[in-house]
Amino acid sequence: MEDGEWVLVRKPAEKDFWNPTSMDLADTSKPLKVTFSGPAKHWTDAIPIGNGRLGAMVWGGIASETLQLNEDTLWTGVPGDYTNPEAPAALAEVRKLVDNGDYAEATKAAVKLSDHPSDVYQLLGDIKLEFDESHVKYTEGTYSRELDLETATARLKYSVGDVEFTREHFASNPGQVIVTKISASKPGSLSFTVSLDSKLHHHSQANGQNQIVLQGSCPGKRIQPKVGLNENPKGIQFTAVLDLQVSQGGVIHNIDDKKLKVEGSDWAVLLLVASSSFDGPFTMPSDSKKDPTSESLNALKSIKTLSYSDLYAHHLDDYQNLFHRVSLQLSKSSKSNLGDGSLEMKEVKSSAKKSHFSKSNDGAVSTAERVKSFQTDEDPSFVELLFQYGRYLLISSSRPGTQVSNLQGIWNKDIEPAWDCAPHLNINLQMNYWPSLPCNLKECQEPLFDFISSLAINGSKTAKVNYETSGWVAHQVTDIWAKTSPDRGEAVWALWPMGGAWLCTHLWEHFTYTMDKDFLKNKAYPLLEGCTSFLLDWLIEGPGGYLETNPSTSPEHMFVAPDDKPASVSYSSTMDIAIIREVFSEIVSAAEVLGRKDDALIGKVCEAQSKLPPTKIARDGSIMEWAVDFQDPEVHHRHVSHLFGLFPGHTITVEKTPDLCKAVDFTLFKRGEEGPGWSTTWKTALWARLHNSEHAYRMVKHLISLVDPTHEADFEGGLYSNLFTAHPPFQIDANFGFSAAVAEMLVQSTMKDLYLLPALPREKWANGCVKGLKARGGVTVNICWQEGDLEEFGLWSMEENSVKRLHYRGTTITAKISTGKVYTFNRQLKCVKTYSL
Repeated sequence: MEDGEWVLVRKPAEKDFWNPTSMDLADTSKPLKVTFSGPAKHWTDAIPIGNGRLGAMVWGGIASETLQLNEDTLWTGVPGDYTNPEAPAALAEVRKLVDNGDYAEATKAAVKLSDHPSDVYQLLGDIKLEFDESHVKYTEGTYSRELDLETATARLKYSVGDVEFTREHFASNPGQVIVTKISASKPGSLSFTVSLDSKLHHHSQANGQNQIVLQGSCPGKRIQPKVGLNENPKGIQFTAVLDLQVSQGGVIHNIDDKKLKVEGSDWAVLLLVASSSFDGPFTMPSDSKKDPTSESLNALKSIKTLSYSDLYAHHLDDYQNLFHRVSLQLSKSSKSNLGDGSLEMKEVKSSAKKSHFSKSNDGAVSTAERVKSFQTDEDPSFVELLFQYGRYLLISSSRPGTQVSNLQGIWNKDIEPAWDCAPHLNINLQMNYWPSLPCNLKECQEPLFDFISSLAINGSKTAKVNYETSGWVAHQVTDIWAKTSPDRGEAVWALWPMGGAWLCTHLWEHFTYTMDKDFLKNKAYPLLEGCTSFLLDWLIEGPGGYLETNPSTSPEHMFVAPDDKPASVSYSSTMDIAIIREVFSEIVSAAEVLGRKDDALIGKVCEAQSKLPPTKIARDGSIMEWAVDFQDPEVHHRHVSHLFGLFPGHTITVEKTPDLCKAVDFTLFKRGEEGPGWSTTWKTALWARLHNSEHAYRMVKHLISLVDPTHEADFEGGLYSNLFTAHPPFQIDANFGFSAAVAEMLVQSTMKDLYLLPALPREKWANGCVKGLKARGGVTVNICWQEGDLEEFGLWSMEENSVKRLHYRGTTITAKISTGKVYTFNRQLKCVKTYSL
């Protein structure tokens, strides 16, 4: 207490539980801010904010401003029937063609196994702000716009004459509200008009309580029905309520029951709440008992009594509890190894070059300019920013109780977005959640597990009817209704029944990082059991005593059959077998932990494990992608599915399978560096697992190039000015993949082993410190290094006592880690200090 008042004292952030003793950690990093020199011209120049469920893109216009809104349950459609009674006959036909080696015909026949497409993610609408005409004549050079990652706040400043206008925007998870505060430095100077609009079918009205209520509906089918046809079912209904508060002296006028006009205020606070009638993937919107209007008004009532500073304090407390678990500092070598002074010349040149960059009013270089200059300056602090931006986006798009982070997280401007914004299960949804465990955001994974539970319910019907198997299955694309049947269209993408199995590997990974036995027993194990039952039934005895999958594809990749015809369907693709091997290994390990290794299912798995075909090396020394060494018509294909066993899998390792690692190395060379953003970050992680720092860093550098949204078709991968990653167009997976890959370069682990700096680019990131990364076995890892060499590291565990083998550049020691204690080790891997948390 201070003068009779309580003062809120925050507990220390998790990243500060350990600090190095031998290094002065002077923070040379630039602020964790994404900065802009002007208003957004394109959607990918806008700033994303989100609370997991509600999202906004802040454009930063001056005389007129748009906040484009999303709510994560707004999708087309209704619950579907994901079964096809005619599939078993088609399956038998395809299998026979594959057995006869008629792969091209099998590929054509496999289209009979495809189903309807997924439903489509929609948008909510726009908050539109119109300021008076004086704002058009704002003072040049006073404009700044930024996203502060430390506070998850978007800020905008500019001056009109002697008045400075400020806007702050944040999306609060505790308050379930998007908050905007607009203020003027001179009393009574703030006047503007606000309205709500939507591209969806809607009605908007300003009521007498200084609120605008927007009520709307999503289409009940993915394609707009023709006028006059009455077959469109009732879709998801939604409501958004905008509440407006102004300072004393400010006046609010209602204009035509559509807009609210503010005059003569010092400040204004806008609160936007929204909800929908979505009541889970198994409830028809027409049967939903949820009333989005009353839910929205109730949500507003619960926060209206809070001041702006209270709302902001709750937001910061919630967000920073997650964000401040991990810190990363990187810097180049402070030594100059050039005797001729050329390094100094280079620095002079680069500082001269910087003077031409577009700057915001505080003199800072815009983030877009930092992206542009990265190919020459390779600024390590930009890597810090992009790493933390991925963590920021995961916190902002996936929280307990929300939907999974989709192909664009939660941010979408279109009625018909690219690839429907639908979660794709052949890399994209999985990559979205890669950083959740190593980057210390385990809570953000919860929506994924809820979603897998829904897939298991629908997937058991698909498995039973389509394939006459037990267990559950999911294919390559899904949606809010937990679609589990194949996509519409060609077998090369649609026929891929391994989506559910790949997702199941995340269940075991969650246990290995958290050591949460209740989660393993109650959530993970039943889902793994169902998935394993399907895989055991799906595998069929092939020639030579091996089990095989038939039909089988390697995601989205064709081959040339022996008769010179293009095909995609064969048997036992390398990825199929790698995923099955991974799931089998995981359920056996899970059964051991839970004392269930004598279960009949585990006996069947152990028997099947020995009959899985091995990973094979092709004639040219690369990993074979298919069971037969087919000709590859597209050697630079974007997917690297056949390398699953190395990453994210664990069946190919540097220690245990050196020959396969050599073949992976060659495969990556053969595949090349070009590809969409997600392909680049997957390759980064693969090179890191090979402990190849040079190539991992090359892929990091490869991603960091600026995409021009007016000519995005000319690009592969890259970053937009707001640091969204490009396929193109925008796909969020590579933002998450980047954070996970950087973590993989710094720390790798198994339940027993911890590898320190396994793929550190020693010259590019010569000095650095990372704190708060998680390793398997429930250990938190903190490492500092100088001039490319380990200086000191700290370990602690809150979960359980463990014994770890610590590896650093060929040296291995064994360390006992007791729960609740912090251990500091020096560069010789010797423990020099311990203390209790």
